[in-house]
Amino acid sequence: MSPKARLLTEQRRRNLLDLVDQQGQVTVADMVKRFAISAVTVRSDLDALASLGAVVRSHGGAVRRLEATQDYPLGTKETLHREEKIRIGKAAAELVQPGETIILDSGTTTAEVARHLKRMKTQPLTVITNALNIAMELADLPGVSLIMIGGLLRPVSYSFVGPQAEAMMNEFHADRLFLAVDGFDLENGPSTPDVLEAQLNNVMIRSAREVNVITDFSKLGRRSVSRIGPFDRIRRLFTDNRAPQEFTEGLRKRGIEVIEV
Repeated sequence: MSPKARLLTEQRRRNLLDLVDQQGQVTVADMVKRFAISAVTVRSDLDALASLGAVVRSHGGAVRRLEATQDYPLGTKETLHREEKIRIGKAAAELVQPGETIILDSGTTTAEVARHLKRMKTQPLTVITNALNIAMELADLPGVSLIMIGGLLRPVSYSFVGPQAEAMMNEFHADRLFLAVDGFDLENGPSTPDVLEAQLNNVMIRSAREVNVITDFSKLGRRSVSRIGPFDRIRRLFTDNRAPQEFTEGLRKRGIEVIEV
């Protein structure tokens, strides 16, 4: 690449980064129109920025680099690491046996578990959830008894939390919990940005015979604001094949099974 071409590329990528910072997210289609360049060039620019940690690649575009301490809308999270979440959801769903009672925490990865359970027609099944999107996914599925946890609605995640939700959750027992997290580090365990979500998650952990954490590689080794619960209740981690080896080995040393897909 000539010096002039390299300069043009760097300037375009700076402009792209400024736009992501301003808008929060961009799409490939919009960038093609704005900069009058090909979709291949836009993807190459976004991949280069993502490799530097400046942005996070999403389905069809990119978003501002996410902080573990901040909560993001469900719509934004759904575009991130989509293929990894689909694989994780499928592997987790395959663990579920007919006749079981399971808890699905709110989140985009747990929503993939619900979608795969629906496709696999794992029945009969009792599902407890505090997430509106998951409840809607399973509401019309024959053979599934759906229990919706109520309480204070968090619009950012379409989930119910708070003392009412915790009191209701305390009344139930389940075979398995599938817990989505925003952070998971070897010192403090799983965490999430919202304190009420963390408190309800802790009740879910105590209500389940087996706890499965499900999360893509981007959440591993980082810490969010509110600690969810102790390591000793976690049986298994479902993650993808980009998970840091040091992290997964650290979990295995603690006796936690790690499934990478």
